[in-house]
Amino acid sequence: MAERIDSRTGERVEALSTTEARQAVAPHRLRYVLGFGILGVVVAFAIIYAVFVG
Repeated sequence: MAERIDSRTGERVEALSTTEARQAVAPHRLRYVLGFGILGVVVAFAIIYAVFVG
């Protein structure tokens, strides 16, 4: 681990790496949540566009 200086107190503290700070594995289903969310927004905007402009 690396050390860094705390900007508020001026003390040396241990800095964690990204992996150490996370301490978890992202499950693969998060990709599906992201994909369905983006698809839902695209469909919603298409419907709004069709209703108000088209």
